[in-house]
Amino acid sequence: MSKLVNVAVTGAAGQIGYAMLFRLASGEIFGHDTRVALRLLEVTPVLKALEGVVMELDDCAFPLLDSVTITDDANVAFEGVNWALLVGSKPRGKGMERSDLIRDNGPIFVGQGRALAARAASDLRVLVVGNPANTNCLIAANNAAGVPAERFAAMTQLDHNRAVIQLAKKAGVTVNEVSNVTIWGNHSPSQYPDAENAKINGKPVYEVITDHDWLKNSFVTTVQKRGAAVIEARGASSAASAANAALNHVQNMVKKTPAGHWFSCAVPSDGSYGVDEGLIFSFPITSDGQGGYSIVQGLPMSDWAKGKFAATLQELRDEKAVVADLLK
Repeated sequence: MSKLVNVAVTGAAGQIGYAMLFRLASGEIFGHDTRVALRLLEVTPVLKALEGVVMELDDCAFPLLDSVTITDDANVAFEGVNWALLVGSKPRGKGMERSDLIRDNGPIFVGQGRALAARAASDLRVLVVGNPANTNCLIAANNAAGVPAERFAAMTQLDHNRAVIQLAKKAGVTVNEVSNVTIWGNHSPSQYPDAENAKINGKPVYEVITDHDWLKNSFVTTVQKRGAAVIEARGASSAASAANAALNHVQNMVKKTPAGHWFSCAVPSDGSYGVDEGLIFSFPITSDGQGGYSIVQGLPMSDWAKGKFAATLQELRDEKAVVADLLK
């Protein structure tokens, strides 16, 4: 008998949601023995557009698409969900400071955290994609009374993927030959993409790529500023790549991580690497394929790397202070 997974997607009619839904419905993500019920949340003015997206889902006649629910009510959207992909958030406007964006998004994630606690299934897993993802995730997790904090994560897989392709191109190899990249900290330009612990064909990156100036400068800034570069080039923020990364995250969590490998995602800190307990911070992660994960321990850092790490940690501490009144 096939299994059923209930998946909520917020901001489902947006570009990221649109790029995500058809792959979820196809069976690619959860496997071809698992039916998928989609529960799609949008703001009221966008529901008509979402109806059009559902028409397209219908017209694909996906054998594993069990049902589709569309709503503007988080309590309806999150009813019985096993996975919640929180894509929708208020975008940053012209001249808006990051602290203003954090405050504007705060109430959205307070409400969604409470609705998840009230309505979701007992095995709920949450991925926050909407920016500022780490702090939005912190708010949602702190307002989801009764849901273990470790069920919440913020997406840094997009940054991870961006780092992998930069290293692959520089070394003249395929992405399949690059492993053990880590994104530390915030999904923001302060993040630290770590090549010191990464490998190419099993060899340390710093041995394969001898241009260490590039590794410490252009590589880091390219990954940190890739989102802005995409906006500059296409006139809109990353959509297909963000959707792909969100789905990569789900795949990484539902499958056991191969021995000796890891991926990046932002999870509540348990104090590892000196990060404040409870702060949503990106670490190297392994999954047991059963819903549990572990933070990879003991990775070394040069003094230079420790400086990058400290900067992104301080930014997340500052963001937490901005929303302190929203944390229960």
